[in-house]
Amino acid sequence: MAMRWLLAAMAAFGLMGGVSTAFGQTLVEGVGVALQGAGATFPAPLYRKWIDIYTRMNPNVAIDYQAVGSGEGIKRFLAGVVDFGASDAAMSDEQISQAKAGVKLIPATAGIVVLAYNLPDVKGALKLSREVYADIFLGKIRVWNDPRIQALNPDLKLPRQTITLVARLDSSGTTYAMTNHLNAISEEWRKGPGVGKLVDWPGNTMMASGNEGVAARIKRSWGAIGYVEYGFAKHLGLPMAYLENKAGRFVEPAPESGQAAIAANVDLIPGNLRVFLPDPEGEDAYPIVTFTWLLLHERYEDSRKGAAVKRFVDWTLTDGQGYSADMGYIPLPDAVATTARVAVNAVQ
Repeated sequence: MAMRWLLAAMAAFGLMGGVSTAFGQTLVEGVGVALQGAGATFPAPLYRKWIDIYTRMNPNVAIDYQAVGSGEGIKRFLAGVVDFGASDAAMSDEQISQAKAGVKLIPATAGIVVLAYNLPDVKGALKLSREVYADIFLGKIRVWNDPRIQALNPDLKLPRQTITLVARLDSSGTTYAMTNHLNAISEEWRKGPGVGKLVDWPGNTMMASGNEGVAARIKRSWGAIGYVEYGFAKHLGLPMAYLENKAGRFVEPAPESGQAAIAANVDLIPGNLRVFLPDPEGEDAYPIVTFTWLLLHERYEDSRKGAAVKRFVDWTLTDGQGYSADMGYIPLPDAVATTARVAVNAVQ
């Protein structure tokens, strides 16, 4: 029964671990323009919503998006086999130099990375300080009733249960956001695993593909903790730790605290829109927040496809933003959306 429920929950996302699933309309003969996209799993539920609504309003357009992870999305984009890519890690200068038709990085939405866990007998909010959760992911804190965790949570009865980490198997922008944050708050992390879409985790770490795969593994593994996009954890009913932010406050993971992080740091966003907020300022800011980008070619050989991509992405930056909050994502600040629309308009 539990497994059937879990599979049903994952199917509700249109995702299954290890399988690239197409979102939106099936590509059929007679459709005016068919667009192919691939990349990040982090924003995939929102992209699915956008594609469904947009293609209903524009039946002459079919959009197929495969949630294969940020690393694979960038790879396919650079190979020219998709019309747009998607990544939670903005492309590097080296990657941009490899784009034969150029590239425009378009922030589509933002969201938070939460630490979801499985301790069914623990009732109440679990608080984790910056030093403690960094040491958990370094493998230095190995049991849930470790004195450092218990001291932060005197009202909780924590079990003497081994902590099992769950991390991404595939090349992941969510991993990039998580490790970029750990790199900002922990000197030992900077000297060790560092920042990347793939890093070396401690030996007791379980690996899973996609945000949906990590969430599912946490759901069925007592004592587990892992990093995952907020909406995936919420959908499966996973508890999420309150994390200490830069201001020293323990913040509940929620779209509102993510929005507070973006709002408090919007002046740091450059004109090229390639920005990271590894440790955001702000009293109410949630500490692990990331933008996620759509990757567009600067020049499209097929002018009809280029025009269709521009119209769709412009819609996501205007009307589409109205669907973000209800799905657990952070709508773009007006100034960011406006700058992004200018970049979209420059696509040829």
